Formats: sequence, C-alpha cells, structure tokens
Amino acid sequence: MTTTYRSAPGKTVDVGGSTYSYRELGPEGGVPVIFLNHLAANLDNWDPRVVDGFAAQRHVIAIDYRGVGRSTSRARTAVDDMARDMIDVIRALGHQSVDLHGFSLGGMVSQAIVVLDPQLVRRLILTGTGPAGGTGIDRVTRISIIDILHGLVTFKDPKTYLFFTRTPRGKQAAAAFLDRLGERTDDRDAAVSLTTFRAQLKAIHGWGVRPPADLSTITIPVFIANGDADRMVPTVNSENLAARLPDSRLRIYPDAGHGGVFQFHDEFVREALEFLAR
Repeated sequence: MTTTYRSAPGKTVDVGGSTYSYRELGPEGGVPVIFLNHLAANLDNWDPRVVDGFAAQRHVIAIDYRGVGRSTSRARTAVDDMARDMIDVIRALGHQSVDLHGFSLGGMVSQAIVVLDPQLVRRLILTGTGPAGGTGIDRVTRISIIDILHGLVTFKDPKTYLFFTRTPRGKQAAAAFLDRLGERTDDRDAAVSLTTFRAQLKAIHGWGVRPPADLSTITIPVFIANGDADRMVPTVNSENLAARLPDSRLRIYPDAGHGGVFQFHDEFVREALEFLAR
C-alpha cells in the first residue's frame, strides 16, 4: 500500500445513499487507525508528517465527513449524526475493530462513536478537543470568525492564528505546518463550502451547550494531547477529559496552541504509536 500521504490516492465508498471520500496508506492488516478531522477541514488538512508517522507502522484511513471534499450529501449539523455516518463508513470498509484519532471536531465525533458503538473502538486518541459541555466550546464560532477575518486582513491562512501561538516559536511552527499542507500537488481534495462550514459550526455549538456526559462509561485506553495555549478548544478541556476518563494519559505541549500535535509532530507521533502498541 502507499507509504506517503502525499501520494495516497483518493478513494470513495458508497454508504446509505451518500458517497464518502477517503485515503488510506501504511501496512495492511491489523487494527487500522481512523483519522477524523477538524472544523472546515478536508483530507488535505492533515499534517503529512503526522499521517506518515503513523503509517510507518499502522494502516491509516483518513475520511471526509458528509459534505466535505468529494463526499456527497449535506453536511450534518449534530455531532451524533456525524458519528453515526462514520460508524457506517468504517463498517462498510470492512473493519470490525479500529483505533480512532480525532482532532478538534473529530475528537468530539470520536467520543460519540465510542458511546454509540463501544465494541468498534479499541483505543482512542483525542487531540485539541473537549467533552460535551466543555469550557468555551460554545464560543468556537466567534473565535473562528474573528480569526478568519484577521487572516483576510493580513493575507494569512486563518490557521496561523487559530492553531498556533504568536510567539516566535509559534509563528515558525505555523509557517512550517502550512508549507507541509501544500506538499501534495496532485489530486487535491475539494475546498469546504460555506454551507458545510456553517453546519459544522452548528454541530460544535450544540456539543458545547450539551449537558456533560458520564465519561466513566468510556473504559478503553485514551491518549489526550493538546498545546498549553489552545484558544479554540481551551486546554482546560483536555485536562478535564483526562480527569474524567478512567484509563487516560495526558500530554500538553509547551508554547503551543490548538495545533500543538502538528507543532510537536515528532513527539506526538512517537508517543501516540507507543500508546497504540502498549
């Protein structure tokens, strides 16, 4: 199978009247790692250093939600509905047991998957995310729009501000990350539409105002990682997840924001692979 995300071909699977796009790479066999992405992200928004790092040892499958990239149908407006879609896709691909890596919105969807289909997930990695009803999650819309406008004014990608600190180290990490996202030049994914962006914002807001869930029911091993200065999903939510999940480990990266796992991709990949192999 393809060994680099840059060259992994786009694939599709039809499930329940919708077509879902995905890419897979790494050695076949064993339990695959499913990558579920952030707000307004398509397949090209995964850091290739993270994907390739996982794929050096594991079968990796990155999937677009409904309405994202080349996936068809209208985007969902609720996290639980997104989770049901992903469960159907994973099973349609022939997998009865998977590990999940959910970043930001993907981490919310991943938590819902474990609750809805607990037999499906073996181990869980949650990055830059938080629990239902978590601190500040209901303000993601406001922060996102402000930094999108900031990006327009300064002619910079909004992820410069949303994912990284404004320290010299953070600025350098942002520039390097954005360069890596542009490494793939052929067969790139379609940009996310405004309609899908608004639907996903609604899903995140709904997650943010939900009553807190009983996370003690999630008994599988969980690895939680984030930067120490996450503005989008405040870092305290990662600490809260670690405190409430029975079998969890927490890693907080210094001078790092929402994209801490991309800034510290070498450390994150090493620690995540060790966790999955534990």
